[in-house]
Order: sequence, then C-alpha cells, then structure tokens
Amino acid sequence: MTGDNLNILYEDNHLLVINKQSGQLVQGDQTGRITLLDEGKGWLRDRYQKPGNVFLGPVHRLDRPASGVVVFARTSKAASRLSEEIRESRAKKTYWACVYGQVPEAGDWTDQLERREYSSHVVEPPAGKRARLTYRRLKSASDVSIVEIDLETGRHHQIRVQFSHREHPILGDRRYGSNVPFADDAIALHARQMEIKHPTRDETMCFNAPAPNSWGPYHP
Repeated sequence: MTGDNLNILYEDNHLLVINKQSGQLVQGDQTGRITLLDEGKGWLRDRYQKPGNVFLGPVHRLDRPASGVVVFARTSKAASRLSEEIRESRAKKTYWACVYGQVPEAGDWTDQLERREYSSHVVEPPAGKRARLTYRRLKSASDVSIVEIDLETGRHHQIRVQFSHREHPILGDRRYGSNVPFADDAIALHARQMEIKHPTRDETMCFNAPAPNSWGPYHP
C-alpha cells in the first residue's frame, strides 16, 4: 500500500491533509475495503522509509461518496487536540454542493436531526440533536443550484439531510431522494475548505481542496 495516487494538500510532523476522492472510505468498516487511512499510512511509510507501523489518526469524518479536505493527525497529542477542536465546533468547515432546484440566495437553517442506523432524519424537538448550517448560492443553471455551505455543527449526513428536507437533494444522493445522476460512486458534495488551529503552534491553518473534474459545468 503505497498511496501513490493520493492528492496531498499539506504535511508536517503533526499533520497530513489529503484531498479525498469520491467513493473512498476515510477509515475501515465491515467491508474491509482499502481506506484513505490505509493509503495515508502507506504514503508516510514510503516517504520516510519506515518498516514498521505508522501512527495516523483520523480526527473527523467525510462521507464516502463526498470528496475534499480530510485532516489526519500524525501524533497522539495532535489527534487529541484536533479532535477536541472539531468536537467543540472551533474548526471552520466550508463545503460546495450542487443541489436540485432553485434555492434562495442565502439561508440559515437549524433543525433537530436523529440518526437511525445508516441515515439521519429531521425530527421535532426535543428529540434529536441540534444541527445548524448557513449557505449562499454561488450560481444556478436550469434546475440546479451551486451553493457554498458553512457548517456550524457536524451531525451525521447533516448537509445531505437538511437540503433534502427542503426538497433540494444533492445531485446523485439517492439515499436522500435525488433522482438526478452524478458521477459514479459520488454525490455532488465537496469539502472545499477547513480551517483549524495547528496542534503545536499558535497558528491558524487553512486548507483548500479543488473540486474533482467530475463537477464539470457545475464547478463554481
């Protein structure tokens, strides 16, 4: 496992940041498929000629059919600090999405979300957990809107659920009601940018990932 095809956005002694391809798992599940974590370890092993185990810790999630910025920690101290930053919503995460229909120019949505096995749903309070995002429309074409989303909370499938609930499912996202095809094994959701505080330096780091070629005419 060499990780030759990885798109490395940044690397130092504490961080490894990768632009994930659509269809790739960040970390293992019951399928046993090769993951981005596996490939990242392989890349580090080859780069630094390390024969044994390599520590690499995922500190946040990104849905398998989505693409974009994924941050890994290279030390346990970095993993602990970054996980806390993300858990406390101090990291800033920005996404691009192509959604069905014409959405208003901007929005600020708060819902209660409840996870049920492999999907999440909007529910009435006090059930569920609070989920908030804001968005602005970047452009629109026929029955599609391209939006930029700032995620305040990081609930399971949050962006996918909140847009689908308002009858604007993400293109290709059949799980949440889209009947508009997108690229193979992909939905039109891209983690465009992530801003975090470096785990060992008093410095804010901002990582940007270009959208995949599969976005074609939908590219912002």
